[in-house]
Amino acid sequence: MVENFAISLRGLKKTFGTTTAVDNLDLDIASGEFFSMLGPSGSGKTTVLRLIAGFEQPTAGTISLLGQDVTASAPFDRDVNTVFQDYALFPHMNVLENVGYGLRVRGINKDGRNRLALEALETVRLAQLGERKPSELSGGQRQRVALARAIAVKPKVLLLDEPLGALDLKLREQMQIELKELQRELGITFIFVTHDQEEALSLSDRVAVFNAGRIEQLGTPRELYENPASEFVAKFVGTTNLLEPDQTQLLFGVSKRASLRPEKIRVVETGGTQAVILEVSYLGAAQRLLVKTDNGVQLTVLATAEERVFAREQTVHLQMSATDLVSLEP
Repeated sequence: MVENFAISLRGLKKTFGTTTAVDNLDLDIASGEFFSMLGPSGSGKTTVLRLIAGFEQPTAGTISLLGQDVTASAPFDRDVNTVFQDYALFPHMNVLENVGYGLRVRGINKDGRNRLALEALETVRLAQLGERKPSELSGGQRQRVALARAIAVKPKVLLLDEPLGALDLKLREQMQIELKELQRELGITFIFVTHDQEEALSLSDRVAVFNAGRIEQLGTPRELYENPASEFVAKFVGTTNLLEPDQTQLLFGVSKRASLRPEKIRVVETGGTQAVILEVSYLGAAQRLLVKTDNGVQLTVLATAEERVFAREQTVHLQMSATDLVSLEP
């Protein structure tokens, strides 16, 4: 029943003129879940988030929040809050005032909102910066202020629209850890939109992979990576070797379209399939090899950095198993 879920979408559709952004979507998101919507630009994930927030009205279908139909409700009548990529902080307000803004809109007196705003800042470890202006903060600090403002009103569901997109790689990785810790501490439902598959896999309890307004596959990060349901998911979630039936016949003696992850191929001293290295990319903890087998199949192989030093035009031997092939729909 829908009351068991934080969010339930039924037959959700959104069109913009002749473009269908969301196409007849059914989706249930459990209370307390860290749920990610992953997909390329234009796949419909951000539109779904805006529909849940109430910033857009659906063309058809219903949106339920904790069992209550909120399809026609205004954004401020939904027990959700949104964190945006650009933070949307007020430059003329200090940090404490920014965090307390939503509480002020809800009519909470100054003492009450300062207390709740300070609690939220303590949660994101910024209580000491309450008097500063946003311009005096780093990108990571501004992101934490935006998070504090969103959680200060204690929403049942927190919507995050590519919130780490403006941060550099090192800061993104740090904020990913902090986001997961924050969600675990608060115990509220997080719905996270991203086009970064690594981010979605590392943060989420479940992930919905979007393509052309529909969910291509829904599952745990491990399920999506280990058992992609389609070529689109296999390519979008991680790196893979997409093999045609004639190639799997040459390599494994079976004829089918399949996905083979690069780390499933091992470089061995002797035996196996012989190949020549075309390119080597050093990745720190691993080396990515582009190889061509003796029977003409190009493969990407991921080898640990400690194995040995590889070079272009070097001959290697590969060990592969047909049990590691994931069959794909035609």
